[in-house]
Amino acid sequence: MEINLGKFNTLRVVKEVDFGLYLDGGMEGEILLPKRYVPQNCKPGDELRVFIYLDQEERLIATTQKPLAQVGEFACLEVAWVNQYGAFLNWGLMKDLFVPFREQKASMEVGKRYIVHVHLDEESYRIVASAKVEHYLSKEHPAYEPGQEVDALIWQKTNLGYKAIVDNAYAGLLYESEVFQQLHTGMKVKAYIKQVREDGKIDLVLQKLGQAKVEDFSSILLEYIRHNGGHTHLNDKSTAEAIYALFSVSKKTFKKAVGDLYKKRLVTLQEDGIRLV
Repeated sequence: MEINLGKFNTLRVVKEVDFGLYLDGGMEGEILLPKRYVPQNCKPGDELRVFIYLDQEERLIATTQKPLAQVGEFACLEVAWVNQYGAFLNWGLMKDLFVPFREQKASMEVGKRYIVHVHLDEESYRIVASAKVEHYLSKEHPAYEPGQEVDALIWQKTNLGYKAIVDNAYAGLLYESEVFQQLHTGMKVKAYIKQVREDGKIDLVLQKLGQAKVEDFSSILLEYIRHNGGHTHLNDKSTAEAIYALFSVSKKTFKKAVGDLYKKRLVTLQEDGIRLV
């Protein structure tokens, strides 16, 4: 059995002691799960899904708590404290996550949040984080298709728009001219592949592409009208801002969806808005 440090592992309970449970860590020996994390009615022979990390004495220890990031993942974490060696981030566990000064782009400040990558330090075998995010993004060419849905972590604002980390692996970009909502660093959003360029760079959008987007919003708009007395005051003369404030879509998408519903004879277009047939 191999223990994956900094990740969740499923381990068998070996024995119970006053201060917790010991779990079978295979070649690593028995690993303690402190009493505060022991589930009710757990007994020797049971299997538990636990997160394995290092305690203050650098010994393997287990917890049933869920960290904000595992080894190999990116996350936006807040600085809890700083000393002469580096910064320490709150990642949801008793022991804070260390960021050496050499892995900081600029000196981290207590209370501020930063996008970091969590990994194992090759020399010390400790779990550490780095703010030099670009060093840990995949160099492989992404195998995405236009319109494919992905998870995106907003990384930083640029002159072009917003850099994002796609599916915890690739760098992507949301162009500001195509963003119709407030975004901020650390925000997690659903996005769609607009294109993967020959150089492997990914362009993203926040709305579905083409007819799929229109059909998806058409059903949303129809349900909204049904649940609002069969009427909405918005129509094709409404401002893009008013449309986005209510539905979070562009005016172009709104007009196409309205046209789609009108062609299907589900709505009528009136001066005071749109009504169900």
